[in-house]
Amino acid sequence: MPNMNSSAPSKTWTFFEGDWHEGNVPIMGPRTHGAWLGSTVFDGARAFEGVAPDLDLHCERVNASAANFLLKPVVPAETWGGLVKDGLKRFADGVAIYIRPMYWAESGAGGGVRFDPESTRWCLCLYEAPMPQPTGSAVTLSPYRRPTAETAPVQAKAGCLYPNNSRALIEAHARGFDNCLMRDMLGNIAELGNANVFMAKNGIVHTPAANGTFLDGITRRRLIGLLEGAGIDVREATLSYADFQDADEIFSSGNFSKVVPITRIDDRVLQPGPVYQQARKLYWEFAHS
Repeated sequence: MPNMNSSAPSKTWTFFEGDWHEGNVPIMGPRTHGAWLGSTVFDGARAFEGVAPDLDLHCERVNASAANFLLKPVVPAETWGGLVKDGLKRFADGVAIYIRPMYWAESGAGGGVRFDPESTRWCLCLYEAPMPQPTGSAVTLSPYRRPTAETAPVQAKAGCLYPNNSRALIEAHARGFDNCLMRDMLGNIAELGNANVFMAKNGIVHTPAANGTFLDGITRRRLIGLLEGAGIDVREATLSYADFQDADEIFSSGNFSKVVPITRIDDRVLQPGPVYQQARKLYWEFAHS
C-alpha cells in the first residue's frame, strides 16, 4: 500500500477523508478531473501572530467559488472554520500559517471535459509559510492580461486562472523584477501578478475598480474600509500604467503578504510613504483587535 505521507516544503497538515494527515498528502490521481482538466477552486486565509483575520469570510468565499464554478460546496462555512481551529493546534504558537480549503471534481461526465458536480471532493491544507517582510519590491508591466467572464471563470478563485498569472510572474522575474502589473482586456490595470494593488497621488488613494476581471480580494475590501474609516479618500477607478508610473506611492494587498510596499516601478525608485505606512498600521490594528 502506498505511503499517504510524502515530503512537503514546510510543516504541513491536511484534513482529507475524515482525518488529519501530515505531509504532502496525495489527493488526486491521473484520472481525477481536477488534476487533468483543472476543475479546482480554493481559498487562502492566514494565521499569524496568534490571529486569523477574516477567517469566516474566506470560508464563505471558498463555498461561493465552488457554486460559481458549478461544483458542490458540500462543507458548511462553519465546519471549515472549526476544522481550521483544530488544525492550528498542530502548529507552534505564533507561527505564520497559510490556510487553504479547496474543492475539486473527481470525475468527468462520461469521462470527458464536462465534470460531474456530484463527484465534488474537498480537503483543508494548513502549512507553515513565513510572512514576507515589507522590504519593498520592483514591478513592471506584464505583456499578459487578465481574462473576462466570457473567457474564464473569473467569478471563482479557481486554480485554472493562476497559470496565466504564473507565466506573467516568470516573465517579469526574467527581466529582473519581483512582480508585474497586469492589464484587463481593455488595457487598464487590473492587479499585480499575485495581489491587488493600490497607488497614492497627492494623498488620495486609487485602486483599480473591480470590474470582474480580477479577484476583488477580502484583504482589498477590508483595507478600503479601514482607510476610509480613517478619513482617507479612496477611489476605485479606471487606471492606466501611466498612472502608476506617476504615483507618489504604490503598495499591494493580499492574503499572503497582507500590506507591503512597492519601491520601484521600472527604473523609478519609490519610498514606502505615509499612506502605505498608515495602511499597514491600520490593517495590523484590525487584525489584532
